[in-house]
Amino acid sequence: MSQIRGPQMTKITSETEFSPQAFRRALGNFATGVTIVTARSPEGEKVGVTASSFNSLSMDPPLVLWSSMKDAKSCAIFESASHFAVNILASDQMDMSNHFARRQEDKFAGIDWEEGIGGAPIFDNCAGRFQCETYDKLDGGDHWIFVGKVIAFDDFGRSPLCFHQGSYSMVFSHPGTTPRAGEPAVKGLAERRMGNHKFFLMLQAVRAYQDHYRPKLETLELSLIESRTLVMMNELTGVNAEGFVAYLSAPLPEVREALLNLTDRGMIVTDGDGYTLTPLGEAKALQCWQLAESHAEEAFDSFSDTQIGNFTDVLRGLIDQ
Repeated sequence: MSQIRGPQMTKITSETEFSPQAFRRALGNFATGVTIVTARSPEGEKVGVTASSFNSLSMDPPLVLWSSMKDAKSCAIFESASHFAVNILASDQMDMSNHFARRQEDKFAGIDWEEGIGGAPIFDNCAGRFQCETYDKLDGGDHWIFVGKVIAFDDFGRSPLCFHQGSYSMVFSHPGTTPRAGEPAVKGLAERRMGNHKFFLMLQAVRAYQDHYRPKLETLELSLIESRTLVMMNELTGVNAEGFVAYLSAPLPEVREALLNLTDRGMIVTDGDGYTLTPLGEAKALQCWQLAESHAEEAFDSFSDTQIGNFTDVLRGLIDQ
């Protein structure tokens, strides 16, 4: 068994050498969708959790699976429920994802939902929904793997919400899939619409910027979300995990994971309900900021001060809308 991180390979030769934090960061390279899995207990108690562990398993019979921590409060309800529903979130449902990731007395208060098969709540405006009859429960270490037999599903065809390397993401066509020369009509259409669409240009620009920035960040042995957390914490003190969600554009479980990793490495400490940088964290935050500054200077070096000023004004205008 091995982990690959950046250009180096970390070999695990004993249990004492295994680093859960490094393992989770390595797993973050696998982009996933975001779902809310719901169920109702025989006593009528509803439960809903944000999960990215959903996957297809079989076509005949139609089976899907997802996993839950065994010690999660909600797990007992999923174990006793006769059915569960998987709501695949659309790209504009980030707030819904964050809402169901938080610990709350009643996660369904103020949320529009309808009762699905077996009483499992289902939501509107999703990318897709699968209503399942509980089929099996498998032991997966510190998780239970729940297998469901799909008895009804909805395909709304909406763009899905994704998660990759500690941040929410969206899907868009890979440049390699665009038509080749020799298909002028289709190629011209792509150039007129996608090629000049401001939103898709912004997505491609951010992706290209991060693709060049992330390898540099590896030299600090930090993930993207960990570095952003340190830089943000250098500006804001005493903020709790929920407070960081809005600043980092990441789901609450991943924010908590980043905070846990940074705490384990001695870079931050708890401060009441929030967190504060340690001297080690302050030094690392400064390195992150210097790296971000140098990369920005390199990326924008070919543009004039006027162009950069106009670009900054446009970004601020979009944020303030």
